[in-house]
Amino acid sequence: MKYLLVLAVVVVAFYVWRNNRRVERQEREAAAPPPPRPAARGPGQPIAMVACRACGTPLPQSEAITGREGSYCSAEHQQRIEGPPA
Repeated sequence: MKYLLVLAVVVVAFYVWRNNRRVERQEREAAAPPPPRPAARGPGQPIAMVACRACGTPLPQSEAITGREGSYCSAEHQQRIEGPPA
């Protein structure tokens, strides 16, 4: 019977301790300011697109290779259409 009483006291003490920790954590979370929301970003600036003269693949103008007869996606395609560089 003594052991049952000791077990009951331990269980009650554990329950009270755990409940106090939960309340403290909730108070800490309520006191802390919420994290800042990321700024809403609008759509970016449009990018000028060109098509490769050899294969028709669209690519940004900043990445295209500009030749005498148009824009190309690679030096290989430029050589195929325009011939080897002079």
